[in-house]
Amino acid sequence: THTSKQVGEAIVQGTGILTTETVDLTLATPVGEIVVDADELAVITVPVYGGHVAPLAMKRLESIHSEGAPAVLVAVYGNRAYEKALTELDAFVRVRGLKVIAGATFIGEHSYSSKQHPIAVGRPDAADLAYAEEFGNKVAVKIADAPDYEHLYGVAVANIRRPKQPIWPMLKFIRQVMKWRKHPVPMPRTPKADAQLCKQCGLCARHCPTGAIRPGDECNTIAEICIKCCACVKVCPHKARTFDTPFAPLLSANFSRRKEPQIII
Repeated sequence: THTSKQVGEAIVQGTGILTTETVDLTLATPVGEIVVDADELAVITVPVYGGHVAPLAMKRLESIHSEGAPAVLVAVYGNRAYEKALTELDAFVRVRGLKVIAGATFIGEHSYSSKQHPIAVGRPDAADLAYAEEFGNKVAVKIADAPDYEHLYGVAVANIRRPKQPIWPMLKFIRQVMKWRKHPVPMPRTPKADAQLCKQCGLCARHCPTGAIRPGDECNTIAEICIKCCACVKVCPHKARTFDTPFAPLLSANFSRRKEPQIII
């Protein structure tokens, strides 16, 4: 749904670096290796699903490789929690030769957010993006201030400050999830499409990152490859698609308090 993309672009703009290359892995795995030269800066932004880096994002990043390029890692989550996502990404890029010099966590509108059950609606907003630019500027200053590459020190992203979270809503959320595990409730496998509202414009098919919606057959979704990202729901101009998961009202009720981005550099 492009929340990670917005944050990443704002960070890059803040660095002031004019020669840039965007590698967008939303819709496809790249052909060949993504090679980051040692004198380049990699800004990697990923969405968080259930406290982890979205598995599809991680898979599509497998071809990234470097011999020491500095990297900025950013996890974008839906106002609940990013849990281990940032440290997962850190371990992932380090074994591929990147040197992590900064990290951040930002908030994006939750995939399950809707008019009925809003969760971080409209985020990243103007304040988030302004902070992302400021963060990018701080990264540029850090690089400029280092006398040489050896003194461009890395960071331990595990030490990043965690956002404040009221304990009672968190406990209520955990209790309800544990209750569901003991007494399972039906969980939708895919978004539903209303054939009367659907105009078969094809936008949902074009924006589905896994190809779970076939052009010409927009009212059906292939459950085996749907990742419940809800891109199809967000992009539909006719409101023909919905994803009625019981998690939506639970998340909306317990994680309505605004969390703020955090950085480490």
